[in-house]
Amino acid sequence: MRATTSAAGTAAAGADGPDGLVEMAAALAEGLVSSRQLTERSLRRIAAAQPELNAFRTVRAEAALAEADAADRRLAAGERRPLLGVPLAVKDDMDVTGEPTAFGCAGDFAPKTADSEAVRRLRAAGAVIVGKTQTPELGQWPFTEGGAFGETRNPWNPAHTPGGSSGGSAAAVAAGLVPAALGSDGAGSVRIPAAWTHLIGVKPHRGRISTWPEPESFHGLTVNGVLARTVADAALLLDAASGPHPEDLHRPARICAVEAAGRAPRRLRIALSFAMPFTATAKSLDPEVRSAVERLAGRLESLGHEVVPRDPRYGPIGLTFVPRATTGVRDWASRVPDRALLDPRTHEAVRTGRILGGLPLRVSRRAESVLRRRVGEIFGRFDVVLTPTTATPPLRIGALAGLGAMATDRAMIAACPYAWAWNVLGWPGVNIPAGFTRSGLPLGAQLLGPGESEPTLLALAAQVEAVEGWAAKRPG
Repeated sequence: MRATTSAAGTAAAGADGPDGLVEMAAALAEGLVSSRQLTERSLRRIAAAQPELNAFRTVRAEAALAEADAADRRLAAGERRPLLGVPLAVKDDMDVTGEPTAFGCAGDFAPKTADSEAVRRLRAAGAVIVGKTQTPELGQWPFTEGGAFGETRNPWNPAHTPGGSSGGSAAAVAAGLVPAALGSDGAGSVRIPAAWTHLIGVKPHRGRISTWPEPESFHGLTVNGVLARTVADAALLLDAASGPHPEDLHRPARICAVEAAGRAPRRLRIALSFAMPFTATAKSLDPEVRSAVERLAGRLESLGHEVVPRDPRYGPIGLTFVPRATTGVRDWASRVPDRALLDPRTHEAVRTGRILGGLPLRVSRRAESVLRRRVGEIFGRFDVVLTPTTATPPLRIGALAGLGAMATDRAMIAACPYAWAWNVLGWPGVNIPAGFTRSGLPLGAQLLGPGESEPTLLALAAQVEAVEGWAAKRPG
């Protein structure tokens, strides 16, 4: 694998103290390291990597050190919380008190006066928030670039994107700047960058992690999720961030992700699918991606699971996505302080959202239950569906720059046709690393399940991780 930045190189596990989320939390609780030490190290790594990777929109150096000192006092007094003193990052579509939420846009945004519910829960678990990570404008694209902040680059090869829209969070975790981070996923925006940076990316069931102050985000398409280097780290962060706000629209039954990740799964029936939901646009699967997913299917068989080629019945699911997505862009764009600064493609999405925001949106929401029955029919015969996460390896930086709205849509659907359907359904999916291209770029595969199936998916992911050893492979 190709070396990139010195900052990524210094992030090797064990090089200067605990490096994973579970490791850090345990070392802090045992008094082997202080929160200030870990937070200072994280801030040093961020500063060293920022000129090249550009993973962060906001770095809270002074505030984070104050939070770390407070965590150390609490630890010294005997207090124990799941993440007490651990430095983490969140995507810049989540509110952090005292910081703006620009969501990838240019302009002068006012600082927020309250944390979003997910951030509040991280703080309740004791986490130190070191900063907010980059995202493309209103989270629309599977690359993290924009006029407001430049380009966020992939730690495995800075000529390529880490994906999007949670590309900043993925770059930060993959480079070892933080042990884990929150992102959000409206069409694969956690799973795609996880695939392209060799991470675990969990898109939980809708409502598992609150999107408050939005009762639901992008009309139910977008959920908050987690990115981490190991399944255990992802599970710990998922448990800490999960839970509803009183006014959330979606409230799934509570799970214990940490317990699930530590439990061997029963023998599962797994459907291997390379079918792409219909979009009326050209797309094809890169042979290296297919080969990587087929190899992973063989690994699952070697672990005792039954893997059978079978495709979900997606039907007209694509028709229900566009009204929800573009109306969501329209809603968010109305809050931007200077709409003249928005990307021309965003203006086009806003216009589409105005057209589709009435009856088409209502029909799209009503169709969800029908689509769940149609697509969910496969779970009468199988426990999990295995698909590629993306159809291509990571795109090069600038590959979609300067394109019009329609050309951008075609290009991103061609690269990423597999993830978005599960956002329409609101069901969970987990990206796991599937290998690398011949040139050393990461590839991913999705484990997809029916409603509230995170425990099964996490148990299966952890079982595969134990034999694949993903976390041992790092950029640099």
